[in-house]
Amino acid sequence: MSYTARNLTEGNRELIAFRIGDQEFCVNIMSVREIRGWTPATAMPHAPSYVLGVINLRGAVLPIVDLSARLGMKPAEPSPRHVIIVAQVKNQVAGLLVDAVSDILTVTDENIQPVPEVSSDMERQYARGIFAIDKRMICMIELDALFPDAESEAA
Repeated sequence: MSYTARNLTEGNRELIAFRIGDQEFCVNIMSVREIRGWTPATAMPHAPSYVLGVINLRGAVLPIVDLSARLGMKPAEPSPRHVIIVAQVKNQVAGLLVDAVSDILTVTDENIQPVPEVSSDMERQYARGIFAIDKRMICMIELDALFPDAESEAA
């Protein structure tokens, strides 16, 4: 996927929205390097339970994270319909396994609501806000918060 930045006014954010189960999430489009189809991963010993393994991405070893499991949801059962979002997480590139990419969105800061207090501690830790668009509720994820020690988990 190639992306050319559009002229965004101050306070606007461009986000990639994706589905995990029946929920929608999004991340900053500037973190996304590419979107690719599912490729089976080679398991790594002693990896966290949400790390499915690694794949070879044009000669580079890319860890694949089951984003559903990382978010505390039911672990994914990868199939050809799943996609991998290749994203920059701190100083490392990682593949995020999701059900499907659904949209590219432009939202203003005013549209983003704080995460409700009824949310779990884990959700408040990684969620940077929630917004409604086209009758959908979408949770904005901060990848750096979701993987606080990504450098120490590198394969």
